Amino acid sequence: MEPQCAIKKDATELIGNTPMVYLNNIVEGCMARIAAKLESMQPCFSIKDRTAFSMIKDAEDKGLITPGKIHYETTGPEIWRDSGGKVDALVAGVGTGGTITGAGRFLKERNPNVKLYGIEPVESAVLSGGPPGDHLIQGIGNGLIPSVLDFNLLDEVIQISSEEAIETAKLLALKEGLLMGISSGAAAAAAIKLGKRPENAGKLIVVVFPSYGERYLSSPLFESIRHEAEQMTFD
Repeated sequence: MEPQCAIKKDATELIGNTPMVYLNNIVEGCMARIAAKLESMQPCFSIKDRTAFSMIKDAEDKGLITPGKIHYETTGPEIWRDSGGKVDALVAGVGTGGTITGAGRFLKERNPNVKLYGIEPVESAVLSGGPPGDHLIQGIGNGLIPSVLDFNLLDEVIQISSEEAIETAKLLALKEGLLMGISSGAAAAAAIKLGKRPENAGKLIVVVFPSYGERYLSSPLFESIRHEAEQMTFD
């Protein structure tokens, strides 16, 4: 077996195999355990590293792009492996639909009882039959049902408001030490809602955190902190 610290042949080998950690301090009232898949620990700090690598590899190999393939081949198997096959539910935001479709399909093939929960903004709840609208959760809620998304795989679509997503992202940083983006806040908020349902007592919910928070420094996520900094005076 190759040692974990082995020298990699190039940076592409750093993509994937991201860790999962339990949320401990913002899950009061939850009867389920919630584990976060930290896609922010990709080389470029985003879940999009997987898709970008897959697109390039497919283009080099055969000139074709296979939507959802990389999450089926990597994200899904990693969640299954790292949870010891004990994952009961997967929570992920729906942007292109590749994450929930690819990883979700893999997990349901291993265990048909695994529940899949897609996340969309309250303000643009198109997956739930509502009209498109403006919102602050970058990366999800694009105002259409993406062609990549296998809607039939989903057990439920959960709506999260922009305000709740932002506030939960702040809590992740303050209480869990995880600096994540707004869509991660939305996913965490949805996972916490699910974790409080009595039927999920004792179950393991895995939530995908797509990206790191530093790229949101100019967004509403850090607006209050920017305002506070602007008001500071120095003697």
